[in-house]
Amino acid sequence: MADNFLEKHYEEYEQRKAAWLRKKRHLKTKKVRNIRKPDDEAL
Repeated sequence: MADNFLEKHYEEYEQRKAAWLRKKRHLKTKKVRNIRKPDDEAL
């Protein structure tokens, strides 16, 4: 087990995590639009 098993697996984990974070950052989020409604002058 002294063949850098943990180090290799941790490096693979870091690569997967970095790819996931890159993908997560590029996802488009739905923009919230606050449309201002005019006050009703008839009231």
